[in-house]
Order: sequence, then structure tokens, then C-alpha cells
Amino acid sequence: METSWIDLGPTSLTAHGRAAAAEPAPYWLDYRLDTGDGFTTRRMHVTARTPDTTRTLDLRRDETTGHWTVDGTPRPDLDGALDCDLGLSPLTNTPPVLRHGLHLGPGEHHFLMAWIRVPELVVVPSRQTYTHLRRHEDGRATVRYASGDYRADLLLDADGLVAEYPGLAHRIA
Repeated sequence: METSWIDLGPTSLTAHGRAAAAEPAPYWLDYRLDTGDGFTTRRMHVTARTPDTTRTLDLRRDETTGHWTVDGTPRPDLDGALDCDLGLSPLTNTPPVLRHGLHLGPGEHHFLMAWIRVPELVVVPSRQTYTHLRRHEDGRATVRYASGDYRADLLLDADGLVAEYPGLAHRIA
């Protein structure tokens, strides 16, 4: 289960959220995502709690250089990525969709993402593809997310926020 409060502007967003899950191990997450112009990640701060430990992550992307740091340590393997992707969180599918208007019309885009594995909070580079499949009469859209062998057809609302992520999430408000 995830809850988030989103401040969505014309070219950026800020989100505060919490998530709880039983798999791959029981955990709670607290996070804050700040994006800059073009919905590119500036910072993602995450705290993960399991029965045994508490971990924190401070992931940052310098808007001028495009360089990433994880807890202050440079991560050149992430350079070229514009977005972070918090594992099992539908919220972080939103920025690349909004940046390229994939909720509005045709297109396919390939991305390098700074993917955050939960609950370990390990950050790894991840190649992902988003493809606009169709726009519905009510303004919603279906966009395919793909990474490796994994595929999911996401239902997005008219604002580009995930409303349905099969097998993972269904927005209730």
C-alpha cells in the first residue's frame, strides 16, 4: 500500500509518500521526491524500516552537470539518467511520462533510470522503455512500461498520474 501527496506543477513535481509491503520482506518506506524543470529528478530521500533495521538513502542529481550521488558518493554509472525509480512505487513512473507527454499522444522513449531496490535502498542503473499505446475517450491513457523481460500496461489519468498498475497498484482517490 502506498499513499502520496503530490504537488504537480507545469514542469515539476514534489511528492511525499509512505509505502508498506510484506514482500520481498515486511517494510515501511517514507520518501520525498523533488524534481526540477522537465520533471527531472533533483533529489529522492527515502527511509526504509524493516523488523531488523532502518536504512536511509539520499539520492541526488546535479541539474547542471547531470552527475548523481548516493549518500554523497559520486555514481558515474548513473550519469545520463534523468529520473529515479523507487521500486514498487507507481509514483516514480510519472516523471518520464509527463516529460515526453506520453499520456497525451503517441511515442516511445528509452531511458536510463536510477532504480532503487526496496527495502535495501540499493541504487542500480536500469534501462526502461515507455510506449504510448492509446488514449481513451475519457482522457486517460495506456502506456506500456518495459524493463528487461518485465512488461506492464499502466493506466494513467488525464494528468499523467498512474491510476492502475496491474499486479501492483490501483489508485483509490
